[in-house]
Amino acid sequence: MLIGVDVGTGSARAGVFDATGRMLGVGKHPLTLWHEAGEIVEQSSAQIWAAVCAAVAQAMQGHDPAAVTGIGFDATCSLVAEGVSVSPSDDPARDVILWMDHRATPEAEEINAGGHRVLDYVGGRISPEMETPKLLWLSRHRPGAFAAARRFFDLPDWLTYRATGNEARSSCTVTCKWTYLAHENRWDEGYFRAIGLGALADEGFQRIGTKIVAPGTPLGGLAAQAAAELGLRPGTPVAAALIDAHAGGLGTLGVSLPGDPDPTRRLAYIFGTSACSMASTRQATPVPGVWGPYYDAMLPGLWLNEGGQSAAGEALAHLIHLHRDAGPSITEIAAHAETLGPTLSETIRAAAGVLVVPEFLGNRSPFAEPDARAVVAGLGLDRGMDSLAALYLGGLSGIGYGLRQLIDRFAAEGIAIETIVASGGAAQSRLACQMLADTTGRQVALPGGQEPVLLGAAMLGFVASGAGALSQAMAQMSGGATLFAPAGGEIAALHAKRFAGFEALQSAARAFRLSLK
Repeated sequence: MLIGVDVGTGSARAGVFDATGRMLGVGKHPLTLWHEAGEIVEQSSAQIWAAVCAAVAQAMQGHDPAAVTGIGFDATCSLVAEGVSVSPSDDPARDVILWMDHRATPEAEEINAGGHRVLDYVGGRISPEMETPKLLWLSRHRPGAFAAARRFFDLPDWLTYRATGNEARSSCTVTCKWTYLAHENRWDEGYFRAIGLGALADEGFQRIGTKIVAPGTPLGGLAAQAAAELGLRPGTPVAAALIDAHAGGLGTLGVSLPGDPDPTRRLAYIFGTSACSMASTRQATPVPGVWGPYYDAMLPGLWLNEGGQSAAGEALAHLIHLHRDAGPSITEIAAHAETLGPTLSETIRAAAGVLVVPEFLGNRSPFAEPDARAVVAGLGLDRGMDSLAALYLGGLSGIGYGLRQLIDRFAAEGIAIETIVASGGAAQSRLACQMLADTTGRQVALPGGQEPVLLGAAMLGFVASGAGALSQAMAQMSGGATLFAPAGGEIAALHAKRFAGFEALQSAARAFRLSLK
């Protein structure tokens, strides 16, 4: 058996799989988030580990720990400062700056003004969701904590460190979020000195990682204490980790589909609280406004371009909350929306004039505008179920139009996406998958296997166990998928009109924002 552990924004989850990818058990435990003024969002690494242990114990009920041959971890790309508080509250438990924390927006803008070479590998602009702006914020606003921190980790790497005692970092985390140049096997010392983090260079980068390994690399076995806490056997092989969205990519891109199996023709789309879109290429292909190209960050030997939407599933929930404080759940509203047309594609007519640009947390790509905010047009005074469903459809199609902008940007750089392979909680809706197909003009594949993010983490465990390479794990464990074809005719024409309106609203909001500066 193989175990995959996924630490998301609101919960830690664990899945037990056999070597064919069949799920044998699953567990979940909630996490606490602390919100403070200034777009501050924090967590506790101790609580995260406790939640991981609870989730593994639940998933392993009825199974023999001796049968577990490997374990893989994935997590959000959050910053862990070992041994210190990162919080203005000084709460010692709060040692994690969450991925969605935007406290370092001024630091990110300052870095972007410097024109550093490493920015060529983050789409030209670094995001406040990445780690060097957050480290710079910490060094300025909590210099004592910055100096006292024993180590700084991306959360996936902290989990493998906590499990094994091995400080090695995954090339996925440090390349995608820390500006490590994996294709050159080095940190850029000049960059750290130029932005004000020369202290890390002076230390030889000891606190942020000097041993960088590919995802799935065996890191050794579970340490005795960690094994006891997890209810597993000491020495169980542990793999180098992935960021959560990248684990979803690994767990989905290998699905069996008609036609060309070339992974560079497939876009991994992880649709959850946020949305992450990942395209692989054989050569480094910079795409303006899109993170990357990153080498060896998800699929072995390939380059990765990573786009996304900072609010996706959360945007839909927030829209409904803004429109009506109490009442039907978003699941009930989505179910009602499905009844508003003779086919799933026809439901878009029920959105009528409602258009949503769902950039509540900014535009991550392809425009890299963290200060962007949502725009909603076409609302009336009706607060009934049909009105709620129209708003839901407007938000869902808006997410699709944002994805279309990203795919168009990829196409302009020669990256031809034929199939969107969707995963994540929000993608489990047939309506959501059909809407993504109709708004982007690409077929959408929904993998049939359960919990693809957990499956991707378990695939890492497959490699650590010595059973084979990641390519073999993908071929053996991925399974098949349901296909959703894009609508043509009048529905395609309607989406073309709505997309033009979407871009007009987005452009007007951008112009207004700039006029205030």
